[in-house]
Amino acid sequence: MKVAVVDINGKETGRTVALDKAVFGIEPNEHALYLDVKQYLAHQRQGTHKAKERAEIVGSTRKIKKQKGTGTARAGSIKNPLFRGGGRVFGPRVRSYNQKVNKNVKRLARKSAFSLKVQQKNITVVEDFQFDTPKTKSFQAALGALGIAGKKSLWVLGETNKNVFLSGRNLPATEVLTNDELNTYKIMNAQHLVLAESAVAAIEANLSK
Repeated sequence: MKVAVVDINGKETGRTVALDKAVFGIEPNEHALYLDVKQYLAHQRQGTHKAKERAEIVGSTRKIKKQKGTGTARAGSIKNPLFRGGGRVFGPRVRSYNQKVNKNVKRLARKSAFSLKVQQKNITVVEDFQFDTPKTKSFQAALGALGIAGKKSLWVLGETNKNVFLSGRNLPATEVLTNDELNTYKIMNAQHLVLAESAVAAIEANLSK
């Protein structure tokens, strides 16, 4: 499967890159995608929520009124959940939302995500580029040249490039990552995927294990 390589100005370079069918051309597995995305979103939750229950409320333990003869329901503690200021019944407790997904399933999910982008023709391969200085206007010009201005795009570089990262940081619909920072959620969340030429080989090497 060959894809044309374009430069940062959207012009064809005359070269093509062969995408490995074992990574970019498989039948997408929707269940693997679901499991991996669910795990990522679950891991974003801190799990630090906490409400005080009856035993944790500070207050007197004396019986607040006599058992009978009041005409109302019996009550034994001011910390009763029925009273204002009382403990909460079955309130949230501190917990971990971490979930386990096997490595092979995560690898299959990322392959499925890449394959979906190829099927939808929402993937572009650009030759490796650099910016001399961090400049948002330069990144916006690249988005316009590639025809993805206004779309949620994910740029994947082969190695860390500070100027490119800083240039795209202020654009709310754009994210710049290196190939080792990729995950299924970010691939699926982007409308268009832009891969640097050097990142393609690194992705294939990582996912073909």
